Amino acid sequence: MCLTTEEGIVIDVKGEIARIKTQKTGACESCSVQSSCHTFGGGKDMEVDAINVAGARIGDRVVMGFETGSLVKASFLLYLLPILSMMAGGFLGQEVAPVLGFNPAGLSVGAAFLFLGLSFLFVKAKGHRMGRKESYQPKIIRILERA
Repeated sequence: MCLTTEEGIVIDVKGEIARIKTQKTGACESCSVQSSCHTFGGGKDMEVDAINVAGARIGDRVVMGFETGSLVKASFLLYLLPILSMMAGGFLGQEVAPVLGFNPAGLSVGAAFLFLGLSFLFVKAKGHRMGRKESYQPKIIRILERA
């Protein structure tokens, strides 16, 4: 299992979940747990909820880990699936139009956008289910410095 890691400071602990203040990085753009991150002030600081498997306390400097396999799956779902769906819709519209007696270009465009919209609905539903799974949530894997 490969991990992508980020450092931060624990600012709150509630049960098994710790809220960590960290800096936004390039990895945030493709993160599968964006929905559990709370940016504040529009700057580079952000707050992330992570599973506290290391037993961190408020004020501790910690390392969070994200499973890269989960990151890759979420990235595929978020970026590639809509594009592939739109291409499939366009191709299907182009092929079906002569059979139905429609303009191939018009049906191709219409089907492409229909498939794109359906893929967005699928991504939203699947993303909510994935976000609830532990493998798609960051975990505190190490305490660097106790408060």
